[in-house]
Amino acid sequence: MKQLISLLVLAFAVITLPAKAEQTRYISDDLFTYMHTGPSTQYRIMGSVNAGTKVDLLEVNRETGYSKVRDDRGRTGWVSNDFISKQVGLKERVPALEKELTQVKASLADALQSTDEKTAGMQKTLQLRAKQVTDLETQNSQLNEQLMASQTEIRELRAKLDTQKDDLLMKWFTYGGMVAGGGLLFGLILPHLIPRRRKRNNGWA
Repeated sequence: MKQLISLLVLAFAVITLPAKAEQTRYISDDLFTYMHTGPSTQYRIMGSVNAGTKVDLLEVNRETGYSKVRDDRGRTGWVSNDFISKQVGLKERVPALEKELTQVKASLADALQSTDEKTAGMQKTLQLRAKQVTDLETQNSQLNEQLMASQTEIRELRAKLDTQKDDLLMKWFTYGGMVAGGGLLFGLILPHLIPRRRKRNNGWA
């Protein structure tokens, strides 16, 4: 009989074995669940616990499938194990996700702003380079025109110089011919201009 009583006490202790320490749990994401004064629906309902509420797990009754918890309002009661979860409820996850989303949006905005600034800088640089290329092309065109004009002027001057050389050479030939002709003519006329001296009669005639 004593052994039977000991076994019954041991079995009851195992059934109503409390948790080793208070553990954090969350009411699953349904609308709400009822909190009872004892570990089954046979006990009076003392209130309800909203979905996502953070609770402290105090004790587990495996036979009835209920756990003793303490909610955020300090109430202690029993709720079904089906409504207790280790996962953080949406009530706490949503604000964290919204905060993370805000941070991601801010990072994205900064990245986009940085990209826009870099793009604007690149566009400005490209515009500056395009203007420099246009200016260089204009200068090159002007230099080519000046070069062609200079080459044309040089050809004209060379032609004039050659013509002047030919004219000068012709003038020298003309002057030389005139001098030579004048000398020849003077040589022919001069004897006729100078009277001849009569030969002396030396008595030998």
